[in-house]
Amino acid sequence: MKKFRNIAIALATSLALVSCNDAIDIVQDGEIYPSEALTSVKNMENYLNGAIYNSLDNSDAIKHTSLFTDELRVGPANSGQDLSSFRWIITPNNAYANGIWASNYTTINRINTLVTTAETITPESADVAKYNSTLAEARALRALSYLNLMTYFSTDIKNNSALGVMLSLKPISVGEVLPRVSNAEIWSAVEADLNFAYTNIGSNPNRPAPLFLGKAAVSAIRARMYLYRGNYILAKQHAQQAINDSGLAMTVATPVPGGTPGSTAWNNVFYTVAGGTSPYRQMWADTNNGENIFKLSRPNTVTNGIAQLYTTNTTSISGSPLWVTGINLFANYSFTPNDIRRYAFADPSSNTYNSSGAVLAIGNDQVIDKYPGKTSTPLRNDIKLFRITEMQLILAECAAMGSPTDLTTTATIVRSVRQARAFSGTPALPVYATVADAARDILRERRIEFAFEGHRFIDLKRLGATAGVGIDRNANDDRFITSNPTTLGLSDYRWTLPIPSSEINGNPTIVQNPGY
Repeated sequence: MKKFRNIAIALATSLALVSCNDAIDIVQDGEIYPSEALTSVKNMENYLNGAIYNSLDNSDAIKHTSLFTDELRVGPANSGQDLSSFRWIITPNNAYANGIWASNYTTINRINTLVTTAETITPESADVAKYNSTLAEARALRALSYLNLMTYFSTDIKNNSALGVMLSLKPISVGEVLPRVSNAEIWSAVEADLNFAYTNIGSNPNRPAPLFLGKAAVSAIRARMYLYRGNYILAKQHAQQAINDSGLAMTVATPVPGGTPGSTAWNNVFYTVAGGTSPYRQMWADTNNGENIFKLSRPNTVTNGIAQLYTTNTTSISGSPLWVTGINLFANYSFTPNDIRRYAFADPSSNTYNSSGAVLAIGNDQVIDKYPGKTSTPLRNDIKLFRITEMQLILAECAAMGSPTDLTTTATIVRSVRQARAFSGTPALPVYATVADAARDILRERRIEFAFEGHRFIDLKRLGATAGVGIDRNANDDRFITSNPTTLGLSDYRWTLPIPSSEINGNPTIVQNPGY
């Protein structure tokens, strides 16, 4: 990965060019590649559509979270890939730390280029709203990029005095280096961006949600940001606002195919490329948008797919999977009876069947099928960043962790999530005697719902101590060394990622995180 300052210099000298050399070639629906300088509102919008949306990619965060926590078991085709991260050997040369750092600062510097250059443009009266909305959209994405960086590199995301990351609100000039600043300085800039974004972002039929940011996505970013900081009052406010702004409800499991779930006949309908009859499965197959507030488009023209983080050819046991579902995670899919996620997130090809198509045995190598691919393009799916279910579980957590505590509301919301995912019956209402009980159940529900979406790392880091929960691996998840530890203490320094060596070597002002 190139150093941030080198990326910044390259971007500053090629203002309106769009690079396609990112980890995944991204083509957002409606994207335009501008070749002219930023001299008009139309140029601004083109640059946003191309250079900025093109740089959005959280696949490194998703893969690091999966490897570091308890989402994975070493797959049958793995010959040593990513075992160091899986075994918690984290150094400043870690590829995923480098990827998270570089991709987010690439986005930030492109946005800084747009925002700074926009100051030289005086829009026509008919273009003022579009001018402000373009800046609003860009600044919301800058806020999201800083939130991503703080999630992994801040020494204590809830402490305003703790050391954060580098803050830049303008393009970086040749030879310029930046120090890390306090969390408070980062959060002040993030809040200013989000306040501006929510006030100025417009409604444009040519920029539809969930492929482009709208007010609901801005509220969702705010909700997640305040939740991670432990500000439950504002997290609740903005999560509810995101739900209201979106007009969406949680995507339901039903209808499902007739017959016995898991049987060959049932599977032949449920696992079709189009997602079968289940709206929830269809959402993951991208044949409907479902409850998505904001997602990154990965159309059929891109060369790589999100599922390639875990498998080689297809999302089946014959597709040379490098990583499969962690044994304990797969067991949790059945925590609630008749849970669609037991089927939607794991391909049945690891199981064995009798001549009538009934399941004889469940295999340990449950192939990850959360990203089943699109029609004619296996492994390729849109990357879901914000969904209504996340907003609901934020509300549940705020009820449990806020003041006054409301465990009844928490239980009601958690059951509503489980009801949406149930293809039969009514899930029981949880009963929580303590906040720790509620936090533990919230973590379980988030573990299931957001598996392979990049949430588990920060969820355990911020809520694990309250819940008395840590990394929960099965001893057989590492098929090469079954004597390896199955958990890592929440106070371990590796819960904060290292500043990449490339940044340390090129920036004498930077401070490395403790332990590295």
